[in-house]
Parts: sequence; structure tokens; C-alpha cells
Amino acid sequence: MSITTKAKQATILFSDIRGFTSISERFPAKQVVQLLNTYFQIMGNIIARYGGRIDKYMGDAIMVTFDTERPEKDSVLNTIACAIEMQNAMEEVNEFGQKLNMDKLFMGIGINTGSVVACTLGSEHHWEDTVIGDQVNVAARVESFCLRGQILISENSYEYAKEYIKTGTVNEVSAKGKKQTIKIYEVLKTTRPKELNAPERDGRRSPRLEVEIPIKFQKIEDKKILDTLLAGTIRDLSYGGISLQTPMRIDKFSDLRLQVSLSLIGNEISDVYAKVLRVRKVDGQFDIGMEFTTIDEKAAKSLKSFIDSNL
Repeated sequence: MSITTKAKQATILFSDIRGFTSISERFPAKQVVQLLNTYFQIMGNIIARYGGRIDKYMGDAIMVTFDTERPEKDSVLNTIACAIEMQNAMEEVNEFGQKLNMDKLFMGIGINTGSVVACTLGSEHHWEDTVIGDQVNVAARVESFCLRGQILISENSYEYAKEYIKTGTVNEVSAKGKKQTIKIYEVLKTTRPKELNAPERDGRRSPRLEVEIPIKFQKIEDKKILDTLLAGTIRDLSYGGISLQTPMRIDKFSDLRLQVSLSLIGNEISDVYAKVLRVRKVDGQFDIGMEFTTIDEKAAKSLKSFIDSNL
């Protein structure tokens, strides 16, 4: 095996299906593989059309590189347009999933631009051409902050694309291994190479209902659910998220698994996954606002029905 390395500029795209672990646990393996292969085929067609190279699949995640041999601005804008088309194509993926009686899927996409090292990794038993480096890690970290159906880009990518895109929320976040915070921007629209709009996320259009419901939850770190069971009280509900009160501080952008008792809207406990978007200290307690990242179809319908009937 010959080993070659080359430093170059690239834009890296990471995509990941939200809550896929939960889906794989609840459906037969054959159906899960059918859905994944359909998803990879649909997304692969879009990626190829925009000149991206699929670096690897990691379970349900896809890592894609867009080399900047062409002008860097064009490469970044192509990556963003690709991401928007991928999000819009989730409708086609979910149409296939419905035929398998599976829940609706949502994807998060993170993008970063920077210097990487192209190389061959492996041994005589297995090797692959890939890219490595800090900017790859940043791209993966940007994706980890995504909500359902969201596209987030780093400040590096934003600087190349800002004249041609419309952005929504801007956040400063801490990334592992970084002393300074990084800015991430939510992409809503691009006008180059053609005009494309990202699909509107459901969580933005929901009434809120004040409640007082006890809840148990667990933190998730590096995609592993921690054993410690924490307690709080839900203070308000919406179709796409909740606010809860707890004596323990939870960091912004933390991922949580919520054990939501549906006794008020059914007779079972449902595992719901959420990301923390707001943390405020009020009267010695912490007010935690979060948006769901995974909620099964049955629980989502029950929740909506409960909110609608109590408004």
C-alpha cells in the first residue's frame, strides 16, 4: 500500500439522521436496511450532482468533501445548495418510510471550510482515501448542534457565502479542543448557484400550553446515554418542545433523553430526545427550554391532541 498525503482546502459536510438509534431498536433490521439504502441512494444522487465526494458512511451518517480546486466561494455555495436539496429530499425518503410503517425521519447537516490533509489510512487488510484534520472535527461538531431539519454552517463557510445566503439563528458554541467559541449560522436560503429554500421546520409554528408535569431525564454525551436519572417539572408544552424547571444546571446545546409519562394523553411512557436551547436561572431553579430532536409519530400525535384540546 503506497501512502500519500496532501494538504488542501476543502468544504466538509456531515449529515446525520436524528434519533436513528431509536428507530433501529423498534423496527426489524431488514426494514432499517431498506430505509438506509434508499436514503443513501437519494442523498448520493444529490451529492454527486453538486460535485461532492462521499468520504464515508458512519452508520446513518454521511461525510462528504467538496474540494476547493474551483474558486472557494463557488465550492462553499455548491455545498450549501447541496445541503438544502438534501433536506428537501427528506420528503421522498419519508414517503418510502411510510410504506414500511416507519416514523417520519429528520436530518441535521453541518458544514465547515478549511485546511485538511488528504491521505490514505489503513493497512494491508483495509484502507481508504479520506481527509483528516482539525477542520474535519469542526464540521462534525457543527453538525452535532443541529436540530431536526436544520442546516448549520461555521463562520469559515459563512464568510465565503454571506452575500448569497439568508441565515436565521446565529449562536456561539463551545467545541471540544477549542479554547475559543465558534459561531454557527442556520441556513434558510441560497441564491447561488440557483435559488433554493430550506424546508421550514415544524417547531417554529406551535402554540404553547402551560402545565405542571413531573419528568425524568438523562444527559447524553458523545452519543452515549448517561446512567444518572435526573428529575424536573415540565412548565409548558409545544408541538416541538418543552420548557422544564430543575434544580440542576444543564448546559446550553446539551442533548437529553426525556422519559415523558403519557398518562395524561395515553397509558405509556415514551422516550423523547431533545436539545437544550435556553438556560435561565429563576428563583434558585433553572428554566430549561428545549426542542425535540426525536419523538415517535404516536407520541407526537398524542401530544398535539392534548395541547389542542387544552388551549
